[in-house]
Amino acid sequence: MLRGLLSFRDPYRILNYAWFAFFLTFVVWFNYAPFVTTIRETMGLSVAQARTISLCNLALTIPARIIIGMVLDRFGPRLTYSALLVYAAIPTLAFAFAQDFNQLVLSRLAMSIVGAGFVVGIRLVAEWFPAKQIGLAQGIYGGWGNFGSFAAEALLPLLAAGTAFLAVGQTNWRLAIALSGVISAVYGVYFYLNVQDTPPGKVYQQPDKDGGMEVTSAKSFWALIASSFPLFCTMGLIAWRLSLVNFLSTSTLYLTWIALIGFFLLQSYKTWEVNRDVVSGKKIYPPHERYKMSQVMVLNLAYAVSFGSELAVVSMLPEFFEHTFNIGHNIAGPLAASYPLMNLVSRPAGGFISDKIGSRKWTLTALIGGVGIGYLLMSQISNAWLMALAIAMTMFCAFFVFGAAGATFGIAPLLKRSVTGQITGNIGAYGSVGSVIYATVYSLLPQTTAGNQIFFQFLGCSALVVFFLCAFLLQEPVQVPTEEIVEDPAFSEQ
Repeated sequence: MLRGLLSFRDPYRILNYAWFAFFLTFVVWFNYAPFVTTIRETMGLSVAQARTISLCNLALTIPARIIIGMVLDRFGPRLTYSALLVYAAIPTLAFAFAQDFNQLVLSRLAMSIVGAGFVVGIRLVAEWFPAKQIGLAQGIYGGWGNFGSFAAEALLPLLAAGTAFLAVGQTNWRLAIALSGVISAVYGVYFYLNVQDTPPGKVYQQPDKDGGMEVTSAKSFWALIASSFPLFCTMGLIAWRLSLVNFLSTSTLYLTWIALIGFFLLQSYKTWEVNRDVVSGKKIYPPHERYKMSQVMVLNLAYAVSFGSELAVVSMLPEFFEHTFNIGHNIAGPLAASYPLMNLVSRPAGGFISDKIGSRKWTLTALIGGVGIGYLLMSQISNAWLMALAIAMTMFCAFFVFGAAGATFGIAPLLKRSVTGQITGNIGAYGSVGSVIYATVYSLLPQTTAGNQIFFQFLGCSALVVFFLCAFLLQEPVQVPTEEIVEDPAFSEQ
């Protein structure tokens, strides 16, 4: 696989373009985290306001991953990814030039949509690689792309410090953040000109209907509706959190909740329209075309405690190292980057083990168990620890977190090809649900060693709960995509 990547030939050429696109979306998505303390001080924000901005960075990722999953299945990854990369420059520049708290919040809300980019590459990679290599290919895509959060935390502070002379002696965080958005837009155009949705002669399979996710049984329909409810509840939680810092008034908060209920009912109706024949029994899928929504729900939770915790921890870790060891943010940022650094090896490793070990279920289950144990160990870190030991513990935990995320998508693309975008969008949205819940818990805890311990204990205990769910409810994927290429008639005639 690695030799193929260096050759830059199909399908490895596509994998390289895909992971770098994901990498850039993560650079812009996480370009706030390394400057939390600096922005708070230079703009006179309270701790609660600074943490609320971090929460806003995750907010619209939830609906965006569902919507982009549907757009992706209909229009293909080439157009979808290119448009998202170009769009990323808009909220990035808005944030870089923001002058008050409200502008910071609005730009980060708009930025949170960029977090949906991950979904696009999952479908693109699945189109170009066979099922026997899907775990490793998706692991490389996810792991190397996730490395963008490391680049944001390790390199952007250095860029800001190196260009401080342009900001009258201050850390030039605005230039560093703005530059990340410009690079994203340029690559978006390059991506569109150089990527294809499928190998030559292969048809890009699309869902029969738009507007909602297709299911293959009435039971799965009701499971889908039930799984959608927490997504809207999480957005309601974000609205409540915004009201605590007076960004939303009480009346606006209530109107937001009413609107979210309306959107939930509307989405449920659109999903019923797409699946009415299945629900009524008029349409019955043959066994080889069915998938169980219950399996998607278990993967939702697995991704919530792996990738969801990653997002929350990446956002707070620089601040955690700053306060725990009493160091400056220019040092804390690179040290905290040891956590996302593990993406380079652990997420591909999770996918590779999923491919080779013979059991995708038990690979994921074991890694989720490691997530729980890792966070419980991290809860014991204090200023009495050697900093090197704290970094080693952080990297140990990160291996399981990213490995579990990779193993999750060693299973997800194998459920049903034509709705891969929507399945991965649903799973990805739950990653954001987890991150919002974790970030909210963190924002309500005291900024002390005890508060950090409670936070990591909460992460660890929730992961152990999902460990048992995976062990008892998750099944080995048996409906794998056919390895035969479905030829495009137009291509065949040429």
